[in-house]
Amino acid sequence: MGSKNNPPGNNRSRSSLSLIVVIGLCCFFYLLGAWQKSGFGKGDSIAMEITKQAQCTDVVTELDFKPHHNTVKIPERLADPKPVSFKPCDVKLKDYTPCQEQDRAMKFPRENMIYRERHCPPENEKLRCLVPAPKGYMTPFPWPKSRDYVHYANAPFKSLTVEKAGQNWVQFQGNVFKFPGGGTMFPQGADAYIDELASIIPIKDGSVRTALDTGCGVASWGAYMLKRNVLTMSFAPRDNHEAQVQFALERGVPAIIAVLGSILLPYPPRAFDMAQCSRCLIPWTANEGTYLMEVDRVLRPGGYWVLSGPPINWKTWHKTWNRTKEELNAEQKRIEEIAESLCWEKKYEKGDIAIFRKKINDRSCDRSTPVNTCKRKDTDDVWYKEMETCVTPFPKVSSEEEVAGGKLKKFPERLFAVPPSVSKGLINGVDAETYQEDVKLWKKRVNAYKRINRLIGSTRYRNVMDMNAGLGGFAAALESPKSWVMNVIPTITKNTLSVVYERGLIGIYHDWCEGFSTYPRTYDFIHASGVFSLYQHSCKIEDILLETDRILRPEGIVIFRDEVDVLNDVRKIADGMRWDTKLMDHEDGPLVPEKILVAVKQYWVAGGDGNSPSSSADNSEEE
Repeated sequence: MGSKNNPPGNNRSRSSLSLIVVIGLCCFFYLLGAWQKSGFGKGDSIAMEITKQAQCTDVVTELDFKPHHNTVKIPERLADPKPVSFKPCDVKLKDYTPCQEQDRAMKFPRENMIYRERHCPPENEKLRCLVPAPKGYMTPFPWPKSRDYVHYANAPFKSLTVEKAGQNWVQFQGNVFKFPGGGTMFPQGADAYIDELASIIPIKDGSVRTALDTGCGVASWGAYMLKRNVLTMSFAPRDNHEAQVQFALERGVPAIIAVLGSILLPYPPRAFDMAQCSRCLIPWTANEGTYLMEVDRVLRPGGYWVLSGPPINWKTWHKTWNRTKEELNAEQKRIEEIAESLCWEKKYEKGDIAIFRKKINDRSCDRSTPVNTCKRKDTDDVWYKEMETCVTPFPKVSSEEEVAGGKLKKFPERLFAVPPSVSKGLINGVDAETYQEDVKLWKKRVNAYKRINRLIGSTRYRNVMDMNAGLGGFAAALESPKSWVMNVIPTITKNTLSVVYERGLIGIYHDWCEGFSTYPRTYDFIHASGVFSLYQHSCKIEDILLETDRILRPEGIVIFRDEVDVLNDVRKIADGMRWDTKLMDHEDGPLVPEKILVAVKQYWVAGGDGNSPSSSADNSEEE
């Protein structure tokens, strides 16, 4: 019984108040401790921004499995990896491209450009160090300014400014390169050149969305096609013209290091709505027209091929090219004969430009002579497969009006419409319903990413890569003129790259046990879903992470989603790579075994101690 001076009700009130105070203090100190251990707060502006955004959302920023141990089972690892600290590579490796290095290339035959193709180092020669940025490296200008200007410190190569001085490719001004938008065959500018093409090709109405630029130079054509909402996959070899592809990516334009040589291009059949060669110096008539046959393989029925430069307009230029009229005339006739055998019809020739259109099916094709048809059973299986002198057959149609492989809607409607390869049941395990579910899933996930980092979707992250793109859902949800996405389909997973292209996106096949065909520091934002689980029995996690670090810009971001035990291993390695990492719960809550690892690559350069997180992002602008 309570005394007269201390009624029982008062004691209970004081006990409740004390309990609330104790709980409040516990929560406060727990959150304070969690923040202090989070790895952020070091002065990195972008890392701090990500942390701040994450703490203001419903995504849990610190994982705590104890309250849920009866629901979520945490697998035990047989070998818990010890943290490793990776040292910087030698400064001379600042532009290292593992599978296209000059010294290794020169050991291979020059015939058919074999020496310019991919030749990756064996396991015992792989670098296990961090490729440094050059001294003075700066965050690229935001798009669209980056189309016209590149910091000299980021790609300090002046040879093109001398070799192409009269062709309006690139100029050196103070501490920047300026790209006036010219080219060998369009000295008046890419815009004027594209306007001429658009008088014949339906570029403006969304019919043409994906394009291929063979031997692209600094990719000015692709850069200006972006104004027309056309995504161009540009490629050039790593040759004596230093850093053509590096310049393209610094400008914010899609490009890879590649060459038409002896192996198939890493794209599926019928990928591109349009292809062009602007004085690309590819010997189109060599090897019985094999290179034109390869362009035909990746060109969509009804698509266009543009040839500007030799031998077109040979009557005007034969002396400049130091070639005879007879030789050039014969070359053009031979190109037109091969085009006819491929079911291409010449639609236009004026001045230096010729335009051909591929027929929409084989029923509309009237070949004067029979051709050797390719017999490959799996036409999508192209990784390291040798080119053959054969014509890829059209998919079968039931009428002369039907587009072989399926008619595509105009962009942007085709971005979310059910692709023909899905509606025709050509992708195992994917139908219209599962495709639509994937669309909804990735819209939800990308919205969650934007809550984690509010700069996603701005010009801060221009060059984006999805390391395991699936149906292209991530890229479709992110679609914006402010960025573009390289959709990578690993060679060991389900082949869905045809879906990516049918949606009006671009991508490539790749094996992540090898180096990617690009220069260092060419992507601002790298995303991967399930990559490490996919490759856990194929190659080392650290090799994939070191390659990711090589192609990621300083202060670029990474978002990995995978099983929690795999990401724990990934995080231990990433913490030794000068990345600031944060492991977060799935957007659907802590009970989901899949987690999200967010990382920011610290800013450091060759010759520095690498410990300072000072930002180089003075030129970045949020839009």
